[in-house]
Amino acid sequence: MMSQRRGIHLDQSELLCKKGCGFYGNNAWHGFCSKCWREENQREKQKQIQEDWALAERLQKEEEEAYASRHQKAQSQPTITPFNKFEERKTKEKSSKVHTVTKFFIPSTKTPPRKDAASLDTQSSPSPSSSASRHSSVDSDHATREFIDFLKPLKSGREIFKQCRAFTETMVYKRDMAADELSECVQDFYQNLSDRLHTQFKGSSDHVESIMDEVEKYMMTRLYKEVFCPETTDDENKDLAIQKRIRDLHWVTIEMLCVPVDEEIPEVSDRVVKAITDVIEMDSKRVPKDKLACITRCSKHIFNAIKVSKKEAASADDFLPTLIYIVLKANPPRLHSNIQYITRFCNPSRLMTGEDGYYFTNLCCAVAFIEKLDGQSLNLSTEEFDLYMSGKASPHWPQTSGASSSSPGGTALNQVHKRLDLLTGLGERQERVIEKARQLESDLIDWTDEVEQKVQSVLESFSPEAQNPAATVASGTTSAASSAIDSDNVENELLPPPLQPQVFAG
Repeated sequence: MMSQRRGIHLDQSELLCKKGCGFYGNNAWHGFCSKCWREENQREKQKQIQEDWALAERLQKEEEEAYASRHQKAQSQPTITPFNKFEERKTKEKSSKVHTVTKFFIPSTKTPPRKDAASLDTQSSPSPSSSASRHSSVDSDHATREFIDFLKPLKSGREIFKQCRAFTETMVYKRDMAADELSECVQDFYQNLSDRLHTQFKGSSDHVESIMDEVEKYMMTRLYKEVFCPETTDDENKDLAIQKRIRDLHWVTIEMLCVPVDEEIPEVSDRVVKAITDVIEMDSKRVPKDKLACITRCSKHIFNAIKVSKKEAASADDFLPTLIYIVLKANPPRLHSNIQYITRFCNPSRLMTGEDGYYFTNLCCAVAFIEKLDGQSLNLSTEEFDLYMSGKASPHWPQTSGASSSSPGGTALNQVHKRLDLLTGLGERQERVIEKARQLESDLIDWTDEVEQKVQSVLESFSPEAQNPAATVASGTTSAASSAIDSDNVENELLPPPLQPQVFAG
């Protein structure tokens, strides 16, 4: 049966940029790598700007022709307007037209005036009473100190820090921009700074990359709240949709995905658990590089699990189905938002090459596969797939010998038996719980009665009637009364008045 399964196959060329540059592509970039995607965007924007300029020039030309026509008519007719006022009106109209065309091309995303910055910062700054805000502030301060310590040995460290701090401060005012525009601003800053560093540190690419990693860490720790899952996107809705999709696919088995992993082996099971933990931990990180590190660790655990199971090195065709299986078992929180955050704000060179880029591209492919998963992908009939998705049947339920697994009658009978067994077990457990609860209640009552009896017997053994009256009189009536009895009325009731004076006199 396993030999007939088609399995999940992904050609490695499908992971690369469709433009053929050799770098890894990404679904969010329509199959392009970061570099080619930015070039395509620039071309589209340049084309749009040229079209806008052509439209503006045409409109201006039409206005000038209309103005000339009105001016000709005004000259052919007598007018009482003085010549100097006419010239003044003409100048105003020209300046108004120029201002209109100029305003048409002013970017809408420029930084607000400095006088409004303080008020905006005050409005946007989180309340100091919020624990989440305090945590974010502590992380930002810690990242700033680490960044400063890292830049101290560098000759241009002060200038780099000033540029990064100024950029993060201006980004706060751009929170209403679209996510793609925010991403473009950050990627432009990365590119410009990287170019300057390459010029300064010639022949030292590793050193430049280490600086850019620290720049990313400092900036994205401070901007995380502003740019992760921004309100201008539908990232949150997509997170919920894919979480529901994965929950609905909880019935998918290792055999259906042709995953070459044997979880019966303790070491393999341990690797699977660690892989699930790592991909879930991705959501707790703030820096794109740290999120990528979680994906990389998860992927390496997968490769090790396959190697132990097969007793040979894992291939790419083994890796992707196993990664899909891990994602289905983990159902990572805010999966779509985390992928988009990495795509938009990670250092682009890290996604284009290297193991981080390879593993991240595979994760994007795994999520795309899950979103489009159907019966054919799992070697199931459409009827079986629909039954499993609706919860009316499950591959984990035992099949009867007289009915086929794809037969509606057989699956219905399996469902009835399964639920009857479940209800029977739940009824027995409920009866045991009720019986234990009643026994506990009875024991508590008995214990309470026993304690009350012991307390009562102790109180009775120390009552005043059981004490010797002669010893009480010899020790003095006043001292005995003050140590044993707090009330004078009780004392008068306990000591017989006729006998007390005679015994004291004798």
